[in-house]
Amino acid sequence: MPDDVPAQPPRTALTSERQEEFVRLLNGSHALLLRYVMSLLANRHDAEDVLQRASVVMWKRFDTFEPGTDFVAWATTVAFYEVRNFQRVTGRSRLEFFDEKLLQTLAAEGAQHARQWAPRMVALEACVEKLDPSQRVLVELIYTKGVDVGEVARQQGRAPQTIYNKLNLIRRTLALCVQRRIAEPAT
Repeated sequence: MPDDVPAQPPRTALTSERQEEFVRLLNGSHALLLRYVMSLLANRHDAEDVLQRASVVMWKRFDTFEPGTDFVAWATTVAFYEVRNFQRVTGRSRLEFFDEKLLQTLAAEGAQHARQWAPRMVALEACVEKLDPSQRVLVELIYTKGVDVGEVARQQGRAPQTIYNKLNLIRRTLALCVQRRIAEPAT
């Protein structure tokens, strides 16, 4: 190795506790990170691929994450650079007209926004779990898998308006549940 190239410090193997911490933190923030990446890419499939690659990078670099600090901020930074790399490699960018400083500002604001919504997302997930199984299936079909309401209505042999009415009731139920959970004092 030439003398002018600084030696990289050797990476240390993660302890089982750190490995568990990584999995817990990543799983707990996965939905927020996916929404963040989607806000930069707009295509869900691309966002899922980029987040998968970013997760691998996070795993490889988790020894650089300082325990007790903001995992979402660290993870969104990694994801941001993976998005930029994806855009550079594919030549696709919704953000090509912005300069790098503006992109970094937008990324930081997106990360802050993700952190602010985290308690609401945790509450929403708990509230969705309390729904009847048929309601959970409907929510998953429409909001997670992106199935068209007309297609769901056809599959269930119902009018699309019936499905819209059910979704409206479910949204109201979830909104009230989330409001109650957010208002509860932390225990």
